[in-house]
Amino acid sequence: MGVVSGHWPSESELDKIRKKVAELSGRDAQEVRVVVSPYRICPLGAHIDHQGGAVSAMTINKGILLGFVPSDDTQVTLQSGQFEREVRLRIDEVQLPKHMSETNGLTEQMDSSTPQEECKWGNYARGAIYALQSKGNHLKTGITGFICGSEGLDSSGLSSSAAVGIAYLLAFESANGLVVSPTENIEYDRLIENEYLGLKNGILDQSAILLSSYGCLTFMNCKTIKHKLIHPPTVQNNHEGELGNAYKILLAFSGLKQALTTNPGYNRRVAECQEAAKILLQASGDEEMEPVLSNVKPEVFEAHKSKLEVNLAKRAKHYFSENERVMKGLEAWASGNLKEFGELITASGLSSIQNYECGCEPLVQLYQVLLKAPGVLGTRFSGAGFRGCCIAFVEADKAEEAATFVVNEYSKLQPELASHPNQGSAVLICDASDSARVISNTFS
Repeated sequence: MGVVSGHWPSESELDKIRKKVAELSGRDAQEVRVVVSPYRICPLGAHIDHQGGAVSAMTINKGILLGFVPSDDTQVTLQSGQFEREVRLRIDEVQLPKHMSETNGLTEQMDSSTPQEECKWGNYARGAIYALQSKGNHLKTGITGFICGSEGLDSSGLSSSAAVGIAYLLAFESANGLVVSPTENIEYDRLIENEYLGLKNGILDQSAILLSSYGCLTFMNCKTIKHKLIHPPTVQNNHEGELGNAYKILLAFSGLKQALTTNPGYNRRVAECQEAAKILLQASGDEEMEPVLSNVKPEVFEAHKSKLEVNLAKRAKHYFSENERVMKGLEAWASGNLKEFGELITASGLSSIQNYECGCEPLVQLYQVLLKAPGVLGTRFSGAGFRGCCIAFVEADKAEEAATFVVNEYSKLQPELASHPNQGSAVLICDASDSARVISNTFS
């Protein structure tokens, strides 16, 4: 298990995927288009997007690459760098949400000896077709494509599902000449995740991937769906500002792997937040409002929190304190105060453990190791916090030292997980990145 850093996507990575698609399709490599769909991190705003809270995010220079060429017909043929089984379908097939397909007996026939993920990895492509069809788009051109994630990276907790969904959306839209705004694609990817796959998450991941800009903190109000980019004072539309060079982003992997759709903890927490909102709204005479915590005023929570059962009170406390941390974090980022920004991230991590009660022993241990690492400004779980990794902002000149420290110390605490065969690199050193995009035959 080592430490990895570097630029993404490199010219060699783009050339490699173009060559692969050219071989699959029999077309010239210069015809191959590549979707770059980065992973995101959420420095502040943990677990509150599904309640209409305020969140912050930025993309990193790791993610999904989807190389493709438009087909001559409606055929979609896909191969994956992760799974062996090829996916074939038609882009004009009517796609039904997973629960409806299962009810109607339309699930894929699969060999019982084949892992479930192997058989179902094409669901995101089907979900993208479903989302586009559901909004009345006429799809007639399929694609031949090859999809892969950044090498040496366990993407757990980095919005990999949203990155994959967005990659397929952009590819199908490009092949069919559809002009779709980022805001529309946020909604399309929500349909993939919420309706097609049945995951009760919010729109943070999609928004970050589609709206981010290098060096900026993307702020979104998940209730109003309004967003803005927060520029640090020394990075104004270029990649050379002092703050941009002052920090690196560490991704430290726990070795835990479990899909969100198979973990009841995530959807249970969402339900608990909704139940807390319902009780608080009833107490304030606003029971007709949608039961989400963004509809509850902070003073209402303070006045009526005693009416909440202990677990519900903790979930609500996390929501209101995290919302406040987001707003303070925006000010810290805009003023270039990385120290305060990092402290808020660490406080967010602590509240996720104590109040939202996500995480498990390995993740908590990893969080604690990162707090002791040289140069770390702040750290917390990434993603839902039921698997995956921790993120940390670290002083740039101490990033290598911090990463080595984390690798050594975590392996002492969790030797088996730290040597997980599917783990990839134990710690990655990353930079901020841009939004998802389609690259044609020239590197950009």
